Amino acid sequence: DRTMPLSRHTGQIPESTWTLGFREMTEPWKGAVGCLGVAVFFAMTIGIISWQALEQSPEEWVLRGRDAGMLWERGRGALLLRALPAGRAVLAIAVGSVPATEPPPPRDRCWHDGGQFCYSWEEDAELRLSLEPPAAPGTECYGVRWTPLRPDVTLKDCFSMANVSWYGGPSIRAQRWPLNSAESPAQPLVSGDLSTNPSGFGPVLERYFLGSTGVTVTVAPEVSLLLSLESHRQFCLETPAGRAEALHYQLSLLPPRWEPFQRPARCPKHLTRNFPPCRSPIWRYHGPEGSAAKIKRGLRSLARRLKRHRLQEGVVALGERGTAVLAAAVRPCRHPPGTRGVWCSSPQTPHSCLSCPQDLLPSGRRKRQAPALVEPLELSITLSPYASVTSPLFLRSLRGGEAAGYWLSRQPRPGGSSIPLLTTWKGQLCARLNVTSEAALSWYLARARRLQQALGATYVAFEGVEGNSFLEQDVPAPAELEGDGYTEVLAAALATLGNGTIISAGTRSSHLPLFVQMSPLHSDWSHAGLKGLIPSVLHYSLLGYNFFIPDVVGGSMAGATPGDPELFVRWLQIVTFLPVMAFGTPPWLCCDAWVLNLTRQCIQRHQDFVVPLLLKYSEEWQNLGYPIFRPAWWLSPMDPVAFTIEDEFLIGDEVLVAPITEKGQTWRDIYLPGEGHLWLDTNTARVFDGGTTLRNYSASLAEVPVFVK
Repeated sequence: DRTMPLSRHTGQIPESTWTLGFREMTEPWKGAVGCLGVAVFFAMTIGIISWQALEQSPEEWVLRGRDAGMLWERGRGALLLRALPAGRAVLAIAVGSVPATEPPPPRDRCWHDGGQFCYSWEEDAELRLSLEPPAAPGTECYGVRWTPLRPDVTLKDCFSMANVSWYGGPSIRAQRWPLNSAESPAQPLVSGDLSTNPSGFGPVLERYFLGSTGVTVTVAPEVSLLLSLESHRQFCLETPAGRAEALHYQLSLLPPRWEPFQRPARCPKHLTRNFPPCRSPIWRYHGPEGSAAKIKRGLRSLARRLKRHRLQEGVVALGERGTAVLAAAVRPCRHPPGTRGVWCSSPQTPHSCLSCPQDLLPSGRRKRQAPALVEPLELSITLSPYASVTSPLFLRSLRGGEAAGYWLSRQPRPGGSSIPLLTTWKGQLCARLNVTSEAALSWYLARARRLQQALGATYVAFEGVEGNSFLEQDVPAPAELEGDGYTEVLAAALATLGNGTIISAGTRSSHLPLFVQMSPLHSDWSHAGLKGLIPSVLHYSLLGYNFFIPDVVGGSMAGATPGDPELFVRWLQIVTFLPVMAFGTPPWLCCDAWVLNLTRQCIQRHQDFVVPLLLKYSEEWQNLGYPIFRPAWWLSPMDPVAFTIEDEFLIGDEVLVAPITEKGQTWRDIYLPGEGHLWLDTNTARVFDGGTTLRNYSASLAEVPVFVK
């Protein structure tokens, strides 16, 4: 018998049998099977969608550090910074100019490097996140870099204000603390003059933002940057359109019980060793300036009146116009043989922006004339880096060959000659000093020293340091003068003149031994006036500019209530606790005799109580980088109530000043920071617990609430 091989079952349904059976099915059965197939298909689809919704989180980790990590939020296209291990939200960055619905893949282009994450949106932009070396012990830093892949891509990252209070950045016309309530359209983050451009940014700014959640945002100085402020929503950093430039910045996360300010200390080591401007008030001269003789009589008259009212200590500040008139009258400008002689204005044109600096006068023939004008007071003069185009100084420089390089110029075309970049300064068409020229800077500094000596001035104030003349006229700038390069270079040069130097702007220069003049304020009770003073103090100090000169008591710009005695008194009570007290209108001209007596008391309190405090905490500033004037949250960094207090400030950790800033009020609520601390009211000797709020606390017109810890 032949054994037949066994057939192996393949698991396939014989096609003929299936086809035959299906053909034999009745029509109703065919419909039932079809419906069943459709139902199964929809059930599977719904199941997959449900699984994705349940299993796939709307957030995806893209880079983890030791204490925090970066996530991508799919729904709105945002980067999130969360603290570990609890995952506390620290920062949300809404990303612009890339598709929000396209999430980065689980594996990125930098998967081989655990310290980076890279992703590219095809034909739009490339994102690179990286763990960076910590800026200070206990911090964790992340680098964020966007690179456009097309010239027309504008990169824009917006930082949410939801549950975060933000500080730092630029000064603005009506300063706020925090920045959350400020509003500004997108514009270059460059210092400016608020008196000529109220909607722009002010003279002191840094590319540094501090959030109340313990996060900082720092933008590199070489990045071309626009900043916009959207009140209570977000602030945005973006690159200029059409320039295909990268946007990169650094995020730093501070530890849970973070010290509020952990920037590397770049502070002057010798500014406070000789600190005379703090001890005496500044009296601004507003007398006649038509001639040198009139100015001399006006200065002597002011000195006599101050002495008569027992205010004989201080500094008389002469403005730029008065300085030019006096300088031109020191001697007739002449040009001895063998010298260029192009730097002197003639006595017939005393109002040129730069005037005769005595460069050509032999040292033995120079005279110190000013002490007789204001004795026993000291004199401060004012200069600027501008020269009027109608002055002999400027006109002769154009014919001086190499001297033409002493002014900022438009970049010449190939084979062409440079053309001075003209701008407006105090109503005149002027050229501006070329700070990229070593010869120009050397001449300018020598001129300032000799003019200071010739006029016997103790202090020299420099106006017009802020701003970018190229940017204002939409002209390409040299690489070293991009952004705030002009301000930075000129400030570094002026710092060599000594401790008696005052400048009108500051950016990346808080480490220099310079005093910074605050922007003018309006003579009213608004945030453009008195209410903006304390926010400005906190802003300047946070950015490292602790030695500033506030605007004059009562404000120097016309406001809604000029000559208001109550405004004068409340203003006086605040500046008593600041580095310098400055006066425009003398108290005997605006107010009653009791205000004059109060002014004497405040000046004495400033000298006896405040100046020693400033010297003490300046050491801490130099060693640790901590600001001298501190917000309430400095002692209560975890209390949300403290984040928005803008009408109180601390001097160091031990003195709290809580003045009245509302017209007609003789009471206010006072927040005492620092739970576990005790505060002594210097007016009543009563003691209160820290971490509490005193409701309706009394403060008469003659009082300012001051507490000592």
